[in-house]
Amino acid sequence: MRRILQASSLLALLALAACQTVQGAGRDLESAGQVISRESQEVQAGS
Repeated sequence: MRRILQASSLLALLALAACQTVQGAGRDLESAGQVISRESQEVQAGS
């Protein structure tokens, strides 16, 4: 029983860490997309 509790605690911790990592990566990609969009709008406006 104790082994199952330890394993489930470890899995919960890993799942939480993975979720935070994916969320951070999503924010980074969103930022990059906004920069690219802004730059392309500036180029189109200048043409």
